[in-house]
Amino acid sequence: MRTRVSLTNFLIDERRKHPQASGDFNSLILDVALACKRIARDVAYGALHREGATGAQAAQEQAGGLNVQNEVQLWQDLAANEHFVQVLSQNPSLAGMVSEEMAGPIWLHEDERAKYLLAFDPLDGSSNVDVNVSVGSIFSILRVPQKKSSAGKRTVADFLQPGVQQVAAGYAIYGPSTMLVLTVGTGVYGFTLEPELSEFVLSHPQMRIPEHSNVFAINASNSRFWAGPVRRYVNECLAGASGPRGQDFNMRWIASLVAEAHRILSRGGVFLYPQDTRTQTRQGRLRMLYEVSPIAWLIEQAGGAASNGREAVLPLAPQDLHQRMGFVFGSASEVRRIENYHAQDHAEDFDIPLFKQPSLFRFS
Repeated sequence: MRTRVSLTNFLIDERRKHPQASGDFNSLILDVALACKRIARDVAYGALHREGATGAQAAQEQAGGLNVQNEVQLWQDLAANEHFVQVLSQNPSLAGMVSEEMAGPIWLHEDERAKYLLAFDPLDGSSNVDVNVSVGSIFSILRVPQKKSSAGKRTVADFLQPGVQQVAAGYAIYGPSTMLVLTVGTGVYGFTLEPELSEFVLSHPQMRIPEHSNVFAINASNSRFWAGPVRRYVNECLAGASGPRGQDFNMRWIASLVAEAHRILSRGGVFLYPQDTRTQTRQGRLRMLYEVSPIAWLIEQAGGAASNGREAVLPLAPQDLHQRMGFVFGSASEVRRIENYHAQDHAEDFDIPLFKQPSLFRFS
């Protein structure tokens, strides 16, 4: 029988490659995994868990509260955020944390052992819980910058690092099985939660994105807002074997970034959530710090590419905690094609009739 490798043992093996490393980094990742296990339990209960929502959760759901980005917070969002806060607040290696559901950072420890920062989306795609579609949690771990403010305190600016400076990134996906997908800069590894032991076990070593795929994911209901290069790419795919690409494509849209990323890591393809004419002032929809950067690093570690449609996103630093941007990622050849279309600045309509007026669903 093949020996199973637990997440704990995997991290120990990785640590042996770096003799100077302490156990603090491993402890932090294991605490993230613990928070994800608790969230997986809540998600698995579905509507049954909702019956037990009391106190702050029930009040927030009834009131239809908004987060800092003016988005309605579901009680699942708040519960997932609380799991992260409760578990990670006890970790002495964590200096601070920030999430989609919090206006600013929670500062924790200031001694020399507190070397890391955590940014996370506690429950990506939470609106899918009620219809039993996969959701997930996304996380990014950064080192604390050596230089403090003039007042000797940590500040928001400590989090505003480019994605290339991440030391760990990953997501948990809560679906038919719960998985933790992780990179520490040596490839991408998938761990499946063994329910009886409540242990993450290595099930997908060295995940790699297939170089070629005929699948793309985009929300076609936004087509009237797309820029010309995006419209060109989608139209060429939809034209199929008789069009300029010379092959048929399939279109997907799950409305969960984690689920989209997991499908692409497993089967290839490309995901597009581009900046469009509705988002000129905020440059996109997805949050750079705790959605775009960690997913981008996973994708690139698996041999894919991640872009804002024009350039790679990992070298870019956010200007504020909740900055948004357009996001395109997946099979490298498809991402490069989209970047080339933006470079050519094809803003005109094309002859392929799909997405032209008066309707996508016009019949002849």
